[in-house]
Amino acid sequence: MNSLTGFLFENNVAHGAVVELSEGVPEMLGHRSYSPQISTLIGEAMAAMPLLATHLRFEGRINLQFQGQGAMKLLVAQVDHNLGVRAMAKAPADLGGDFAGLLAGGVLALMLEPNSEQRAASQALVPIEGGSLAQALENYFTQSEQLPTLLRLAATDGRLRGFLLQRLPLRDARGDAEDWDELALIAATLGQQELLQADAATLLRRLFGDRELRVFEPRPVTVSCRCSRVGISRLLLSLGREEAESILAEQGRIAVTCEFCGREYVFHHHDAMELFVAAGSVPSGTRH
Repeated sequence: MNSLTGFLFENNVAHGAVVELSEGVPEMLGHRSYSPQISTLIGEAMAAMPLLATHLRFEGRINLQFQGQGAMKLLVAQVDHNLGVRAMAKAPADLGGDFAGLLAGGVLALMLEPNSEQRAASQALVPIEGGSLAQALENYFTQSEQLPTLLRLAATDGRLRGFLLQRLPLRDARGDAEDWDELALIAATLGQQELLQADAATLLRRLFGDRELRVFEPRPVTVSCRCSRVGISRLLLSLGREEAESILAEQGRIAVTCEFCGREYVFHHHDAMELFVAAGSVPSGTRH
């Protein structure tokens, strides 16, 4: 099961979370042709999103978005307050390179989009620094939010993992900066292979076994696009029967591709006509 497991040190010096994702990942990535480097980057972005939403205090969503002028045009990863995650990229199928090279010349931003009009949307730029997405986000939290943060992300073969350790304001803690430094040094030993192989409980026990740590009940995470055949059917109905019949006569089918995940929905003649009949559409050429 996909899950996000939060934890808090009893001295309130730091908190964090571990995310484990596998269900829905192949479906999310499988409808577009991504190079291994882009697949890894998207996977790391998806793993990061539940960690960023660990303490989300509003209904809405967080977007991590890159826009560039080079070969990689776009990367979007989203998470909502229900921990629904999705991500995509627009890039050539053979595009390679490291993190800095893929994002060179572009802009990476974190955007908060509340559902309520009572809270304004906001955006903050994430410096494209370091050798990985994890390092770029660490730098953002340390520099922009004044929250020293350690982040680890891993993505391979449809398995996504993430780890977050973040210092809390020391004025409210029963510990001090030395306590944080010790925790950060321990967490910095965490490598990608251990992150990929150990579950959350095992990982936290190995890292912080002799420290007073409160581990919260894992929260389920869903990896899926919000597109559906029902939604595409509504789009088809909005075209009108006459337009649908024109497309069917010309192409033999109606194919609609989700702009986000790249999944294709195909409607043959009988599929489309069943929709219009169910919706009460008057057959073409019939008058009352």
